[in-house]
Amino acid sequence: MDDEVRKVMITGGAGFIGSELSHQAVARGLTVEVVDNLVNGNPDYLADLPADRCRLSVADVRDRDAMRELMAGCDVVYHLACLGVRHSIHSPMDNHDVNATGTIGLLEVARELEVKQLVYTSSAEVYGSACHGPVVEENELAPTNPYGAAKLGAESYVRSFHTCYGLPTVVLRLFNAFGPREHHEGDCGEVIPKFLLRALAGRPLVVFGDGTQTRDFNFVADTARAILEAGLRPAAVGHVINVGSGVETSVNDLARMVIDVVGNPGVEVVHEAARPADIARMCANGTKARDILGYTPEVALADGLRRLNDWYAKEGMTFESLLMDECVHNWVGDEVAATAGRSGAGGRLSPRPAPPARR
Repeated sequence: MDDEVRKVMITGGAGFIGSELSHQAVARGLTVEVVDNLVNGNPDYLADLPADRCRLSVADVRDRDAMRELMAGCDVVYHLACLGVRHSIHSPMDNHDVNATGTIGLLEVARELEVKQLVYTSSAEVYGSACHGPVVEENELAPTNPYGAAKLGAESYVRSFHTCYGLPTVVLRLFNAFGPREHHEGDCGEVIPKFLLRALAGRPLVVFGDGTQTRDFNFVADTARAILEAGLRPAAVGHVINVGSGVETSVNDLARMVIDVVGNPGVEVVHEAARPADIARMCANGTKARDILGYTPEVALADGLRRLNDWYAKEGMTFESLLMDECVHNWVGDEVAATAGRSGAGGRLSPRPAPPARR
């Protein structure tokens, strides 16, 4: 199928994982139609890609007319656009509207246009409290937050469109991706960039709960490589596939690794009350990803942390200025609203004017 794919659509393609996927797709020789409403995306992340190979259209995945126009002529659709975990805790209805309702609308358009393959990026959050160590795809599903519930609902729609209508779909359950362009700000801020920026600025690293909770951290280039392959391999159709590193790391161990990478042993680690509905363990069994996608992770956590550290060093903004947009308790809506845009850069690494509707 690789030879038959010429043009792909990536929703959320100006975001953290989406922009990496966009770069890899262009490098693979594909033409990319990026769709992003820029709530969490940034057109700067695509600025180095040739305009004749990658076009950014500012649109919302819930706008079916826009999706129909932009999806026309695309062989494969990669659906990454979503709102995140912490957002779902303070705004569950909005989160559901984008993550679940937006997905079924996109499926309707993909079915109408008879796309060759649609890849949906779900989340390990669908396993919820049932995730006890290296988890296989057949594991019980018990999401503990509205984000996980919306993702599970969306992937159920994706699988049903394959079974009921014959739409060629793939569901990927992503574990914790990290790396360059990852969000540190607002309600989409993640633990690794928050830890790294705080350590670089000499601020305490804030751990919620006792820090024994574990995650499977996977470097973003590895995650994007698996996503790209899922749209190019017909053998993946109909499958649900975990994408992670297969390595379980506690938050306490992560904090120690970050402090070591930054080289600032004086940085403190402080503990606060646990986040609501936090998951105790999370780690992927990667057998299906290896067997179906030919995927094995290449970048270890420590090496990925060093790469992210180097990336921040090249960006030219002070760590203190970046941290102005950090929200410590980023599942609390009032705190997120009070923090938004405080640095004047909207949490982004460089200020930018409002983009045109099309590029």
